[in-house]
Amino acid sequence: MSTTALSNQRTPFARGMIAGSSIAIGYLPAALTFGLLARSTGLSFLETLAMSVFVYAGAAQYMALTLIAMGTGAFEIIFTTFIVNIRHLLMSASVRERIEDDHPIIKALYSFGITDEVFAVTTTQEGHVRTGFVVGVATIAYISWVLNSGIGYFVGSILPSTLQQSMGIALYAMFIALLMPSLKKHRKVLFLALSAAILNSLFSLFLPFGWSIILATLIASAGMEWIYQKGGNPT
Repeated sequence: MSTTALSNQRTPFARGMIAGSSIAIGYLPAALTFGLLARSTGLSFLETLAMSVFVYAGAAQYMALTLIAMGTGAFEIIFTTFIVNIRHLLMSASVRERIEDDHPIIKALYSFGITDEVFAVTTTQEGHVRTGFVVGVATIAYISWVLNSGIGYFVGSILPSTLQQSMGIALYAMFIALLMPSLKKHRKVLFLALSAAILNSLFSLFLPFGWSIILATLIASAGMEWIYQKGGNPT
């Protein structure tokens, strides 16, 4: 039986698990590093695991560790996390347009699992996306992040220091790889990514990390959409 025929026989959830396996692999070094840093910050194992289980936001979790180490209050940490993750409102709305309609509880469950990487895998699929597919992608990514956070808490400290410092790079490399198909098909995506990166670099010189990302994203997106509407679509 051909590979295509076997793929068609799989359930949407199984296809999602397979499609999300690259995310799970990419999360491994980043989650291990988080567990290691959480331990060095003074968090207990349960606190480290609970943050990955309930917060489940890589960049925000790293940022929270820094704020905890600085003695920042709970309100400031929660508010800063909200600002950094506000982009998920836009991503969830975009994913909702691509997925079949379902019960509100089901939509609430899979929206919790929408990360940058899950969003990239889901939105680059052709045609309408089944709910099971999104749940499959999100599930394997979530399991990888939570499991490896716990493992990193215990065994991450035995890794060489040079390897510990370089582990986080794998997450960004994976995200770039996931976006490459869209970058090749649409120059608009490339221009949007470049303009957002340049703006973020400028804003980060005088704005907090979260605000610089938010403003850069909003301005770059609005500017590119304005150019597109004016007939200057760079596709």
